[in-house]
Amino acid sequence: MKAVIQRVTGARVSIEGEVVGEIGAGFLILLGVARGDTRSDAETLAAKVAKLRVFEDDAGKMNLSILETGGQALVVSQFTLCADLRKGNRPAFTPAAPPEEANALYEYFQLCLASEGLPPPATGRFGAEMHVELANHGPVTIWMDTEIWRKQV
Repeated sequence: MKAVIQRVTGARVSIEGEVVGEIGAGFLILLGVARGDTRSDAETLAAKVAKLRVFEDDAGKMNLSILETGGQALVVSQFTLCADLRKGNRPAFTPAAPPEEANALYEYFQLCLASEGLPPPATGRFGAEMHVELANHGPVTIWMDTEIWRKQV
């Protein structure tokens, strides 16, 4: 499972001009589900995201988590994070999980975030063409990949 975490002052996702998910300060999470990803990956990733200390404390240091700041999360499915660019210049998306499997893990990841103590996340719509707007704060952008973490054990 791959995620791009962006610390934002606000973000929203629209489909055909209609806002379907919107948050204030917190995280915009672009989530890619790859073949071989499991519920354990979703649980591990959600725990890491919830505890990620990239919000500033009173001294201006990145010491606080989204849990400690009361921030919100917007989770947007992003299969293109699983692109394979080893050959040529046109991305291959065969590493991405099949849609039914990917959607199930996308939804499970959202439940995992809530079980970590975050408010239920705002979302896009799986498989839809979406327009995402954000105000990146910092900018702070973190990339996470559970496949790499599994290999390091």
